[in-house]
Amino acid sequence: MSSTVSHQRDKFSLDSTIRSGIAGGLAGCIAKTAVAPLDRVKILFQASNPDFQKYAGTWTGAYRAGLAIYRDGGARGLLQGHSATLLRIFPYAAIKFMAYDQWRALVIPNRDKETNFRRFAAGALAGMTSVTFTYPLELVRVRMAFHSRLSSSSDQTRPSFLRAMRVIYNEGFTSSSTTRTTGAQIFERFPVLKFYRGFSVTMVGMIPYAGTAFLTWDFLRAHFFPVIDDHSKRPHPLANLAIGAVSGAISQTASYPFEVVRRRMQVGGLTRPDRWLRWGETVRAVYASGGWRGFYVGLGIGYLKIIPMTAISFAVWQGGKSLLGV
Repeated sequence: MSSTVSHQRDKFSLDSTIRSGIAGGLAGCIAKTAVAPLDRVKILFQASNPDFQKYAGTWTGAYRAGLAIYRDGGARGLLQGHSATLLRIFPYAAIKFMAYDQWRALVIPNRDKETNFRRFAAGALAGMTSVTFTYPLELVRVRMAFHSRLSSSSDQTRPSFLRAMRVIYNEGFTSSSTTRTTGAQIFERFPVLKFYRGFSVTMVGMIPYAGTAFLTWDFLRAHFFPVIDDHSKRPHPLANLAIGAVSGAISQTASYPFEVVRRRMQVGGLTRPDRWLRWGETVRAVYASGGWRGFYVGLGIGYLKIIPMTAISFAVWQGGKSLLGV
């Protein structure tokens, strides 16, 4: 029991927390870079970019969309928005993995209380914690990835991180409008709220996503590498990759409809800059455009992206913790 108490104290130490955060941040950056082109295509599908709707709905559509992006903007086009991704993903992943270690130690103080519900709760709380601190960067990233130059009527300037921030900040009421909505008045008084479009659905969607991912991760590791006498066999990196891949597939399936609604709300400033897009109207718009299948548009490419990304992030996180002595 004394070793367990000592281990719990180590979890809460500042040094251990910082090391865990560094390992998690690096893991997130490596994983996101590996799947950046797929992420760009998925955002275009989810947000119903008119230039790319013709490619959605088939397994070959992602490949053809990628070719169209490459012909239009080269390799930079496939990585458009990735600078914002890296600025966001390091603190996001660092906080998520660091918070998971902290929340797990609080929610599961000993092995007697190690239940699947507590595993789920620790993961969900970790995901919600990270989103709270990094959401504005996520919105900027999505806006940069959504922009395309294929349409002749679209802006020909490739959006930079700062330009995307300025566009979001300046969205809203125009002098030519005759009526002010409540949303326009709120945005005019508190313009920082424009960076939180889709925040509520993101927080709700994070519960099944992060909760299921960490539940699956923790459960499979405990099943295949059980703790005996306060010691467990350290999994091989390939085992961490495999467990992470399964975790990613299950969590993506559980939370994907929330992600589609979230993307629509995040780009809502481009279509209705004067007000919030509400849950109800966004859900109805998704259903009207594609029925129940509309909530799963891009799921195939979502699997292609999330499975390797989650596998890499969990494996690199564990490897980084090992190297840093956590």
